[in-house]
Amino acid sequence: MEQELETNLLSLTHFDYPQYEVFFAIATAEDPAYRVLERVASASKRPVHIIRAGRALDCSDKVHNLTAAVGQVDEQFDVLVFADSDGRPPRQWLSRLVAPLADDTVGAATTFRWLFPKRREFWSALAAAWSASTATYLGERKRNFCWGGGTAIKRRRFDELRILNSWQGAASDDYALTRSLQNNGLPIVFAPECLVPSPCTFAIRTFLEFTNRQLIITRIYARRLWFKALVGHLFYCTTILTGITCWVIRSMMGLPSIEFLVLSLIPPMFASVRGILRLVAVLELLPDRREQLLNDGWVWVLLAPLVPFVYVYNSLAAVFTRKITWRGIRYELISPFQTRIIAR
Repeated sequence: MEQELETNLLSLTHFDYPQYEVFFAIATAEDPAYRVLERVASASKRPVHIIRAGRALDCSDKVHNLTAAVGQVDEQFDVLVFADSDGRPPRQWLSRLVAPLADDTVGAATTFRWLFPKRREFWSALAAAWSASTATYLGERKRNFCWGGGTAIKRRRFDELRILNSWQGAASDDYALTRSLQNNGLPIVFAPECLVPSPCTFAIRTFLEFTNRQLIITRIYARRLWFKALVGHLFYCTTILTGITCWVIRSMMGLPSIEFLVLSLIPPMFASVRGILRLVAVLELLPDRREQLLNDGWVWVLLAPLVPFVYVYNSLAAVFTRKITWRGIRYELISPFQTRIIAR
């Protein structure tokens, strides 16, 4: 269960959108989070529904819970908006995320997380830098994909595309939704103004579990995207390591070598510059978080050069396993349409 879960969930009941209802999906009432949901429902001025979905059998718990929740949403609702429990979106978030759907040619509108390390611990900070690189990858419609922590889609379109059928046997709700939209030629609009602030705390084990899971899922559901990430980041890492190796060898031989050291420093310098540009952009997008962004600015600038090395590790890990751990449950991703639950 997330730290400050109640605060996160309460934020979903405080949007300035004129009329909406909240559906919380959970496996069973025995989950410790269930009591939190009850308190949030009691405190909310918006209608809140708590859906007990039961245990998943042949898909991820998240997909199973979402399927049950959508099944309880009346046809009177025009738009479905999906959010995660670990984010804390601001009051204007819902209206801004739904706005692109006014264009009926748009398939869905999506955004992404922006992780804030709760404490200045290395692995939490590295996770924030790692996630930031994906947030700034989105933008061009041909590259966009739905993110399950913040996606809006018209109910009519959701039903026309038979998304519930696409979710059968799936581990990833967002990639399955993305695949359906792409197969039908429907664009996904990225709404950067809807970035979701998400406090995070990671140790090395949970950091690797989180980052490996993302790339394993990507390899199963979007192999081309996984391969592009591997090649691009591998080139970055190879350039640096080659330059350092040549510098060391030539220095030991007493030969001129400074140019190789300079070569190896160029990619990290560009990575830090990109980190600065990301930070400047997010300062505009999340003005309420300005002080925190500036205080932790080193996270996205100084750690950016390390991120490609993590991506290479994650991408290679995805070659050798299809197994992930997600909220304490062990899954095997046999295919995009088949998921096996190994252990709870």
